[in-house]
Amino acid sequence: MDPLNAEDPAVIGPFRLLGRLGVGGMGRVYLARSAGGRAVAVKVVHPELAAQDEFRRRFAREVSALERVGGAGTAPVLGSDTEAEVPWVAVGYVPGPSLRTVVGDEYGPLPPDSVRTLAAGLARALTHIHAAGLVHRDLKPSNVLLTVDGPQIIDFGIARALDTVTDGGLTSTGAVVGSPGFMSPEQVRGERLGPASDIFCLGSVLAYAATGHSPFGGSDSGVHATMFRIAHDEPDLTGLAPELAGLIRACLTKDPAGRPSAGELVGTLKVTDPWLPADVLARLGRHAARLLEAEDGTAAAGDPTPATPLPGTREQDGPRPRRRRTGLIAAVTALVVAGAAALTYTYWPQTDPSGTLGTGPDGKGRTGAGTTAARTTGIVPAAFLGAWEGVLKGTADIPYETSRIEVSQGAAGARTVVYTHVTGERLCIGRAVLVSATENELVLGDSEITASVPAQRCTAAARQTLRLRSTDVVEWSSGVAKTTFQRVPSGAAVVPAALVGTWRQSPDTVTQPDADRYTYELTVTQGPVGAPLIRFDQSFPRTDKDGNIASEDVRCATTAVVGGAGNLLVIGPETRDPEVWDPECAENGSSNLRIVRFKGKELLHVYSMTADGEPGEFVRD
Repeated sequence: MDPLNAEDPAVIGPFRLLGRLGVGGMGRVYLARSAGGRAVAVKVVHPELAAQDEFRRRFAREVSALERVGGAGTAPVLGSDTEAEVPWVAVGYVPGPSLRTVVGDEYGPLPPDSVRTLAAGLARALTHIHAAGLVHRDLKPSNVLLTVDGPQIIDFGIARALDTVTDGGLTSTGAVVGSPGFMSPEQVRGERLGPASDIFCLGSVLAYAATGHSPFGGSDSGVHATMFRIAHDEPDLTGLAPELAGLIRACLTKDPAGRPSAGELVGTLKVTDPWLPADVLARLGRHAARLLEAEDGTAAAGDPTPATPLPGTREQDGPRPRRRRTGLIAAVTALVVAGAAALTYTYWPQTDPSGTLGTGPDGKGRTGAGTTAARTTGIVPAAFLGAWEGVLKGTADIPYETSRIEVSQGAAGARTVVYTHVTGERLCIGRAVLVSATENELVLGDSEITASVPAQRCTAAARQTLRLRSTDVVEWSSGVAKTTFQRVPSGAAVVPAALVGTWRQSPDTVTQPDADRYTYELTVTQGPVGAPLIRFDQSFPRTDKDGNIASEDVRCATTAVVGGAGNLLVIGPETRDPEVWDPECAENGSSNLRIVRFKGKELLHVYSMTADGEPGEFVRD
């Protein structure tokens, strides 16, 4: 804590200021005392934000919401003035060091028992936060305070008011709201955040508590590199106790829909008391003593971390005699000598190294001759043979990223598995090594790229695992990502017969002058996945430099490789035909094709996989 200086007020509202606790993007935080002697953290908004009317309105709504939130693991709002010239909010001060200080500076990684109890306490606090319709947005080790009774979350909620002066989670300078190293993939991408974002951040916080390092690197490795790893790479869980792997990997699932909720975590994890090692409990006693000294203006250097905007209910702040606080310190000291009792714990379901929850498709192993799948030569059970497809981003009807795996029989170490990965901008085909196989699980190892559209844009796929869920469904996982794959056609003729043939752009969609000069044809050929079965031919009037229509027509032709043939026909980015090309032509990204019927007429709709929008509409030629 730093002393007050000449520019600081002596009081804010009914609170007497004792010193400066810190400064952040929202404002400055002070340690203060109420008239009754209660320690309070007061956050004062920066003047430049206070000058923005929309920010002030959002700030007032957030403070009001915080006052409605209550429950363990959060501190109460004790006062606020959102109409003041410089708005402020005061919450109960939490007399405990931050998780970052304990793990990073004083004690080191916490034992597994403490981490599980930490997880349960933080998840319980998040259930109250989320139930009020709020998202923390900045859960990190320095925003978690450790007390004898459990962890406390601080500094949340008000950050959402900053959205009014940003765009989609980005500041006016393009910086993402959050702390690099402890952000979620959707936060990195600047998307709208929901409760699942806090769960991902919780996973990073727990990994830090258990290992002493961020699972995606810190500021020393570069902000942009860290954010890229959060969005795309597996976490670095070096040093993580095996019994914590399932819990933490579940939270760090890339897909928000695949993460457990805070309520599910609370229902799974049990706690112990005392929950911290004796050395840390002793630290809490020393911290409380320094807080008492601060009341007399003689605070020693330490780690009085502010309890800034938190969920909580407004509490009455009655007198609190000094002897009761002294008794609290005595109680902390007593806990230090008491030691920890041995308890039984409930674990989050354990994972294998791929990070996928669970074991077999029904949670049981299968044994006995009656369940042994027929095999030819090789290690792959017959149930896995064939093609499987799933959506990695988007939905079955509106996919933005898809994957296909075609499994052929082979020995361990053979590259007999072909995968096809399609995003809005690229199509990648590769071959993966068969690592191992059981009746319920197929593990694929390192891979090599065999085709890339555009050229040299693909990287080899990481380790992949398929778990059999039924005869037509497998669970696919790679690192912390997982989804469901469905069985789909395979072989030399996978294109639905209804799509095969030539289609032309519907005349109703052409509204330009000289409509007869605009032609757009699409030809679909039968064949296998991985072949260039789609061709687009287009012509339109050339325009001069002033935008006037010329007499000459531009002709363009592109082809596209089929990347999936399940519910929809998925095709990769278009590639130009060099013999039918013009500088005015354009190559589109990946798309998916489907047949629809309208007023008794069969139409072919082509949906872009790069952005939302209306489909291209074609009728059979």
